Amino acid sequence: MVFLFRFLSKLPLWLVHMLGDWLGRLVYLLSPTYRRHVRENMAQAGIDPALRGKVAAEAGKQMLELARIWLLKLEQATALVTEVVGWEHVEAAQRAGKGIVFLTPHLGCFEITAQYYAAFGDITVLYRPPRQAGLRQMILEGRKRERLHLAPADLSGVRSLIKALKKGEAVGMLPDQAPKVGEGVWLKFFGKPAYTMTLAARLTETGATTLMAWGERLPHGRGYRLHLQPPNRALEGATVDRAQQINFEIEALVRQCPSQYLWGYNRYKHPGGAEAPPVE
Repeated sequence: MVFLFRFLSKLPLWLVHMLGDWLGRLVYLLSPTYRRHVRENMAQAGIDPALRGKVAAEAGKQMLELARIWLLKLEQATALVTEVVGWEHVEAAQRAGKGIVFLTPHLGCFEITAQYYAAFGDITVLYRPPRQAGLRQMILEGRKRERLHLAPADLSGVRSLIKALKKGEAVGMLPDQAPKVGEGVWLKFFGKPAYTMTLAARLTETGATTLMAWGERLPHGRGYRLHLQPPNRALEGATVDRAQQINFEIEALVRQCPSQYLWGYNRYKHPGGAEAPPVE
C-alpha cells in the first residue's frame, strides 16, 4: 500500500482520478457488502439511484487522491485548490480573534480542507490512526504539517482541541464519523437514527466560529473548489440539539453534490455495547 501511494503521488491528478474512477466502479461490482451500503444509504436519503455509478467512481477517486495530498509538499498540495468560496468567513473570525470549528463531512475531498487552511494558520485535527503500522506512519507524515497538528481521538485529543480554540486557532473534524460507544447519541440522519458524535456539538458551545467545509472535486482532474459557509441555521440549545442540527446541516451540504458523498460508509452501524437505536 505504501509503495502504491508513493507511485500514485508522482502521477498527475487527472490520471489519478481516472484510475480512481475505474477502481471505484470495480469495487462496486465486486463487493456485495459495499454495494448494499451504497444502495441502502442512497435510498434512505432519497438520492436518484441513477447516480450509483458516479458515486462509486467518486469514492474511488477519493481513495487514490490521498496519495497526492499526503505525499506532496504543502505548497504543492494546496495548489490543487483552484477556487475558494466563502473565505471571507475565515477572515472575519480571524479579525475577531475567534477560534474556528471546521466541520467537514465525508463529502468530496475532505482531506484537502485542513491542508489548505494550514497554509494560513494553525489547525488541530482530530485523528484516529489505522491499525496497519506502515499506513499509519505514512498518514502521520502526510497529515502532519508545520501548522497542522494531529489530536488523537481520546481525552487528551479533546483537550488539545479545546486548548487550540482558546488560543484563537482552528480545529477540524468529520462530524458524520460514527463515534465509539459512550461518545455519541442516536439522532436522525436523513430520517433514520444514526449514532452521532457529540464532540463536534460541544466544541460549538465554546464561542468559536463554526464553519461547514468541503472540497468539491472538479472534473477531469482540474483540482478542487473549497466551500466554506456558516450553518444555514445558527447552532443553539443543548448539546444534543446542536448535534441534531449539525446532522441537518450535513444533509444540506450533501444535497449540493450527492455524487461526491461517501455513501458506502456504514453510517448507520450499531456500535457494540451501545444502546439500541430508537424505534423509527
